[in-house]
Amino acid sequence: MKSINLCVALFVAAFSFAQNKPFKISGTIFSEADNAPLESATVYLQRVKDSALITYTISGRDGKFMLEGKSTDAETNLFISYVGYQTHFQSVKMTKELLALGTINLKVNANALQEVVIKSQAPITIKKDTMEFNVKSFKTKKDANIEDLLKELPGVEIDEEGKIKVNGKEVNKILVNGKPFFGNDPTITTRNLTKDIVEKIQILDTKTKDQAFTGETADGENKTVNLVIKEENNKGVFGRVAAGAGTDAHYEFAGMFNRFDNDQRISVLAGGNDINSPGFSFGEIRKMFGGGNNVRFSSNGSFTIDGRSFGGGQGITESQNLGANYADELAKGKDVSGNYFYSGSSSENKTSRNRENILADRRYFTSSESRSFSDNDNHNANLEFDIELDSTLLINVKPSFNYSKNRTVYDEDEKSLDEFQTLTNQSTTDSNVETIGKNFNNDIDITKRFGSKGAFLKFSVENEISRNETDDFLNSETTIFGDNANFEKREQFTDGEKKITNVESDVTYRMPLIANKFFLDFRYRYRRNKQEDRKSTFDKDDITGDFSNFNTNLSTDFEYLNETKTPSLRFDFNNKTWSASFQSSYVFKTLENTDRLRPLFSISRNFEAIELRSRLRYRMNEKASFSMGYSLNNDSPQLAQLQQYENISNPLNTIVGNPNLEAENNHDVYINYNAFDFQKGSGYYGYISANFENNKVVSKSEIDENLIRRTTYVNVNGSYNLNGYISANKKIKLDSLRTATVYVGLGPNVSRAVNFNNGIQYASTNTSLSPNLGFRLIWKDVMEFSPRYRLSFTKSTFDIDNFKNQEFINHSLNFNTATFLPKGFEWRNDIQFNYNPNIAAGFQKSAWFWNATLAYSVLKDQGTVTLKAYDLLNQNTNARRIATENYIQDSQSTVLQQYFMLSFSWKFNSLGKAGETEDGRFYRH
Repeated sequence: MKSINLCVALFVAAFSFAQNKPFKISGTIFSEADNAPLESATVYLQRVKDSALITYTISGRDGKFMLEGKSTDAETNLFISYVGYQTHFQSVKMTKELLALGTINLKVNANALQEVVIKSQAPITIKKDTMEFNVKSFKTKKDANIEDLLKELPGVEIDEEGKIKVNGKEVNKILVNGKPFFGNDPTITTRNLTKDIVEKIQILDTKTKDQAFTGETADGENKTVNLVIKEENNKGVFGRVAAGAGTDAHYEFAGMFNRFDNDQRISVLAGGNDINSPGFSFGEIRKMFGGGNNVRFSSNGSFTIDGRSFGGGQGITESQNLGANYADELAKGKDVSGNYFYSGSSSENKTSRNRENILADRRYFTSSESRSFSDNDNHNANLEFDIELDSTLLINVKPSFNYSKNRTVYDEDEKSLDEFQTLTNQSTTDSNVETIGKNFNNDIDITKRFGSKGAFLKFSVENEISRNETDDFLNSETTIFGDNANFEKREQFTDGEKKITNVESDVTYRMPLIANKFFLDFRYRYRRNKQEDRKSTFDKDDITGDFSNFNTNLSTDFEYLNETKTPSLRFDFNNKTWSASFQSSYVFKTLENTDRLRPLFSISRNFEAIELRSRLRYRMNEKASFSMGYSLNNDSPQLAQLQQYENISNPLNTIVGNPNLEAENNHDVYINYNAFDFQKGSGYYGYISANFENNKVVSKSEIDENLIRRTTYVNVNGSYNLNGYISANKKIKLDSLRTATVYVGLGPNVSRAVNFNNGIQYASTNTSLSPNLGFRLIWKDVMEFSPRYRLSFTKSTFDIDNFKNQEFINHSLNFNTATFLPKGFEWRNDIQFNYNPNIAAGFQKSAWFWNATLAYSVLKDQGTVTLKAYDLLNQNTNARRIATENYIQDSQSTVLQQYFMLSFSWKFNSLGKAGETEDGRFYRH
């Protein structure tokens, strides 16, 4: 029977596609009151039978519009909506492929607020700088979450990690009814709130609260998504609980509870697993907290999951998490919100590295084997108070507290060989480090508006108090061979303490030059950062066995002071089409370092510099914008680079600072173009950026015949980076059920770096090109198919004779599929193929990585049974090659191995009428 139903569904879909006829409907929209063209009016076409949306568009500056699409209907309903005007309605006969409606005059609505908020069902409404989408106009699967809904909105892209972009701009904030929901992690919101509780989705430029209060124009580089909850759904409880068990004793569990009572919102979540997920995730089905195993490793061995730092490195991580969120409006104009989050993890890892080190006159080779185990516990609590004393005065207070405890056990065996493969030195290291960190931060912002022309006064003060305590036990042996043979053994304990006291204040006064358009800002910023950094190292007493012999050479006791005063002037201009700003600042900076153990090396330096920042943004029309900018920044050297004492903590590398370093100057320029036609589903995005560095601080090492380094720091000129990216995508609507999207991208990069190799200065030029091609086919309620191919090509050239040019290439292929038939089933596959032909012998060059999930809905779609297969082909690897001007390194670490897991999740919802929702039909007024 199921097979018959499937065949019938496929036949009906094919027949509908065959009967679709293309159409174009054009017209011009004017205001009846003043006969002026209306820009950004919403024009949309609906089916007569069920009010389903066929297509829509937005009118241009001249009031003209063009509706394009395909339909099988002989007659449709046309609506034109504009804020403050009565909605226009007319019936349209679909007898012609091209239909010109001529001029359409809209009447002013005497009760505009009621018209827009209560009755208007336009799929999209433009309100100044805000796009507002009516959720009912966008069809998704029955149990869709917010992420599923956002994918249906024009111009919105969401990658596998849950990162959201709107018209090429990254979304960095998601709000619920204008307030944060569980901190700043958007995936907790998008993957756990369901579509049926949301009435509207608003997309606008990201602003701070004081910017929104004063009406300032944001730079437009980031977007905010605000979810407007239906009024009837603002009271009740909803959430989900889930658990799973798998082969090799793998497990995961997660749960989330939400209680909404109008302005009051309470949420609690908890989770845990041993499969490298953050603990508030639940497998590949992407219906729980955060999605699948979105792990991204960095070159230094640390890793992040969904933007959060987790574990202590690559390897296998077991984690537990607990969080709570609270938000409420205590009284009119007085909002409070707070959240607490606990994360704990245990990680273990083993890493192998082979490195070819390139010197100006020779090469040498190092190999190492390391093992690590770490336990991490982190507690984070945040509060925020918004107090609007009246319509002109806003006070915002944000205290936060963090407590962390980390213990890491680490051991490593390393050896170095010269170019003739003769053993030159070798070392073993065993360490046990425990760190306790405490941090308190408080930010107070006061904003006062004056008059109606845009004048305001803003004052902020932020203070931070931080303390880290470290206990470090170290055993190491270093053997140097050759003519100057040497053996050094260390058995030591280091008691470390670091205190930070930071105070920053900022005051800005805005004076209108042209009311609400052209402004002059006077700003003064003061920052004082004080650090006390003590490390007391004790050698083991061979007689007593205690760590009682104070080692002056390996101990430090510093007091750092970084004080900055920055007065600024800024011109800012904004209108409907243009926005531009120019800021000039002068920086007065004082750096002081007091060495309590070695007073001879205490230093004090003063730096002064001008800084510039400019920005221009032009909105060509409702579909395209152009922006460009330039900045001159000044970065002083770090105090650790200035202090002249010899750091001999590593027997193979002595580091000494340079007190004569100058400040760096960075020139940055960018050009950005973005265009997206949301009706056609096509878009273009491109940018070019350049960075030029003068007086860049780089390390300068000299290596002796025993491969022992002595490193200092110097200034160099001539470094730059040219970066760019261009992409295009086209959405093709095959019929009412099937859409296809094709996208291509190209990312060129050219960078030049000036460095030293064994005391000899040289320049390296790195050129890379990364083309990518992707395709996505969506057949609603049937299947999704998304392949993507990426090619990375890198070439490095050097202006020193002994260095050989290097070329590397990497191939990456991804397949993501989802099948939703038969009804109630959901089958997803995530397949990745990587091929790196440059990996050295002994390391895996290619691998297929295939994750699969089969889910079945039960209990009237409230429950889901899931079978997950991780690394189905058992080929998971993280072998990689890193190439720089100084070395080529191949490495491979512990990875999570193949497993299978069976799980069950259950969701509950009593919002509104016991979780029921309206059928979404449009009723014409």
